[in-house]
Amino acid sequence: MSGQKPVKPSADSLAAAVRTVKPRGLPPVHLWNPPLTGEMDMRIARDGTWYHEGTPINRPNMVRLFSSILKLEDGQFFLVTPVEKVVITVDDAPFVAVDCDVTGDGRDQVLTFTTNVGDTTIAGPENRIRLERDPETSEPSPYVHVRAGLEALIDRKTFYRLVDQGTEHQGWFGVWSSGQFFPLAPADQL
Repeated sequence: MSGQKPVKPSADSLAAAVRTVKPRGLPPVHLWNPPLTGEMDMRIARDGTWYHEGTPINRPNMVRLFSSILKLEDGQFFLVTPVEKVVITVDDAPFVAVDCDVTGDGRDQVLTFTTNVGDTTIAGPENRIRLERDPETSEPSPYVHVRAGLEALIDRKTFYRLVDQGTEHQGWFGVWSSGQFFPLAPADQL
């Protein structure tokens, strides 16, 4: 044993550690590999609400800060700093795409999504759009890749706007963005 007292991770300690790092843009979480510190009672609900110890985090800046240190490894979500790594719970996707800006049309169309935490992502070969269907209800759940394996669930109003941009291509109904076609459903099912 090193003789150091184990410290229970807290939201305040994570926030303080991140504030000491002043990168431009997002922190380089892909470079941070501290040992696992433990679990934190923090959860991201399917609607994008962040909870700490069962209470919603109502400070948007705090949610943005935590979202910037979110990391996905082997199907598990962590908040990481250069010295701490804690497991958190994510009910579905860690982000929600709440808007989509459409420029161009046809194969030249570009879809730029904005998430509930202010991230933007341009759908294309690096940031794919995918659709899952609930096996019991067939309800669609559309997602767009945001960064480093992290996805955003596309909210209902944004999905409807996306469908309005759809077209048929090689037997599929879907959308174009950045020269990439994203199939949403077989055309014969519409």
